[in-house]
Amino acid sequence: MEAHYGSREIAVAAIEIAMTDSREKEKLVQEELKKKGIRAAGVDCGGEFQSSISKIIERAVVSAKREGIINDSHIEEGAVAGAAHEALMQINSKAMGLNIGGKIGIARYNDHITVCVFFAIGILHLNDISIGLGHRAL
Repeated sequence: MEAHYGSREIAVAAIEIAMTDSREKEKLVQEELKKKGIRAAGVDCGGEFQSSISKIIERAVVSAKREGIINDSHIEEGAVAGAAHEALMQINSKAMGLNIGGKIGIARYNDHITVCVFFAIGILHLNDISIGLGHRAL
């Protein structure tokens, strides 16, 4: 009997990918998720929050396409872009005017797509940590 995963499990997968601290760990998590039928990708990113929003969304879409999470359709690209935007807006009030650095995690199983942003937010070494999560169903 094949397991069925819902939005909660796919959210956990995206969070796991976003929290990896190296490409090697990211690849290990991807392989474990792939065994469950969950496709996933991670993207490192950072910079001044406000000016980086569109670039972060773009990187999420490009990474999802490159890793085979989504195809080249307007609907699937829009789902990732919308979920990434939602995740970023959840950390907006904390990050406005500050620098961010961290990772985006993207996960998909069947019609569930989740994007997680896991960032250090601050100036110099005075950082706070924040996580945002967006989900779309196709």
